Amino acid sequence: MKELNQHIASAFDRDLEGIQAKIMKMGGLAEAAIVNAAKSLETRDEELANQVRTGDAAIDALEESLNEEAARVIALRAPTASDLRIVLSVMRMSANLERIGDLSKNMAKRTTVLVQMQPIGGTTQSLRRMARDVELMLKDALDAYIQRDEALALDVIERDRDVDQMYNTLFREFLTFMLEDPRNITACMHLHFIAKNIERMGDHVTSIAEQVVFLTSGRKPDDIRIKDDRTSTDPRLSMEGLDGDEDSED
Repeated sequence: MKELNQHIASAFDRDLEGIQAKIMKMGGLAEAAIVNAAKSLETRDEELANQVRTGDAAIDALEESLNEEAARVIALRAPTASDLRIVLSVMRMSANLERIGDLSKNMAKRTTVLVQMQPIGGTTQSLRRMARDVELMLKDALDAYIQRDEALALDVIERDRDVDQMYNTLFREFLTFMLEDPRNITACMHLHFIAKNIERMGDHVTSIAEQVVFLTSGRKPDDIRIKDDRTSTDPRLSMEGLDGDEDSED
């Protein structure tokens, strides 16, 4: 019986290693998607934007494969409470990474439209800086998962406030450009939705970091995170039809 239990534990460990390898591969692809989507916007590189769009299929395929493997492990291995928590956390993380891939693809789709228009000030550089912050948050969230580093995960959660503030600032800039010249409206609408995509990526990265906190401590973060994106709630900043939530695939 002892040998059988050891065999089952060893088999579970191998399964878990495979699942965790897939989540890290997904994370790497999602990081690259964020970077390349932002770079293609700033450099007006349609070919790179198309690579982001087609590359999203690999992230989707990994999520599907990971979920199938995780379901198989739960059904066959009957993991203990702590091991089950790992499997469930990885499944939730994969869902967030899949959404980050979709949001990166949405950015790339709008880039192919924006390259046909005149650039609007230095907005694309600001968007790339915002995307860079989110990409670094994702890298740290994944590192926190591998290292089981609760402090690093909590730091990632806190940094999402900075992303929200950057989004609020860009929103005001877009409004200013549109008021100054109505010919900027179409381009600014696309740029706004790109900014919203990046802000939503930050939310998904935060969800990943929250899973790390849950995994390491068995609890969610103590403080309820208050979003600093005020454009949807402040009537002075809202415009009908402008502040849409584009957390869905075009």
